[in-house]
Amino acid sequence: MHYVDRSKVVETSAYLKTLSQDKDDFSELLRAAGDELAFYNWCEEVLQSYIGMYTPGILGVFLFQIRPARPEVDEWVWVITGDLPTAYITTEDAPNAACALDGYIGAMEEWVAAVEQGESVQNLIPVNAPPTPEYAQALKVRLELLDQHILADYQDDLAQTGPAE
Repeated sequence: MHYVDRSKVVETSAYLKTLSQDKDDFSELLRAAGDELAFYNWCEEVLQSYIGMYTPGILGVFLFQIRPARPEVDEWVWVITGDLPTAYITTEDAPNAACALDGYIGAMEEWVAAVEQGESVQNLIPVNAPPTPEYAQALKVRLELLDQHILADYQDDLAQTGPAE
């Protein structure tokens, strides 16, 4: 199992109770994140869900504890969803939501670069959209906004690699 800093996440059921607005948006993001995991045969069941980062109308970074269907699968996995392609990120290099989002941005940037260069995206992060220059450009703009306006506020978290000392 990889280290996950659970001090930086909140159970989704508790977080939902604190929202006075955006409850529908949050619930929709949580549903989309759960649907992402349900798609994969390595996830037998979702046991718990947590929110690590939420920007209404834009982004949700969720941490799930799952019952893996295979022994080599970690019981913890991040799912990023919102106004962008939904994808999971392993906890291997992502002890917190900021690191998970950073990994997501990097993987999606690789996809964008491959599309821009006319290369295959077959072995890259799965993106539920056609690999067209138009879609790649739209995704590139969103990734830049995430990096500059959301992730930029999490520099301390991005430096975290293991348990706080």
